[in-house]
Amino acid sequence: MRRPELPVPIGNPLQILLLACSFVLAGYAGVRLLDGAWFEIALWFVGAAIVHDLVLVPVYGAADQTLLRTFEATGRRTWIPYVRVPAALSLLLLLVWFPLITGRVTHRYTGATGHPPADFATRWLLLTAALFGASAVVFAIGRWRSGGGRRE
Repeated sequence: MRRPELPVPIGNPLQILLLACSFVLAGYAGVRLLDGAWFEIALWFVGAAIVHDLVLVPVYGAADQTLLRTFEATGRRTWIPYVRVPAALSLLLLLVWFPLITGRVTHRYTGATGHPPADFATRWLLLTAALFGASAVVFAIGRWRSGGGRRE
């Protein structure tokens, strides 16, 4: 027997008012922040969404499938999360810092902050090495606590 579907409840009027106020405040902040440069920023967001969905998602998927097949073929399936997590974090940091890592916006960075940019490429590589090193330590501790080198 099917249960009748309940209608979606309308929230408390105070909640609706606060939500409307938050949208108004966000809209005002957006208008103030995008004063004069809104088209370029909107174009950047649309371009980033298209590049992410059409280019990067298939690359992520292919890299993940390659990783899965490689570790499954060698019989080391337990290693997968210890490679996936630091790789994903490292790629996220690369995506965020890409303009500074490549050095293409150093003049803008200096103009906005008043400081010369640090060597972001070296910092990103060191942070990636630290992420993989920490993951290896966590993996080693987990293997040691579970009884050493027993096979799966």
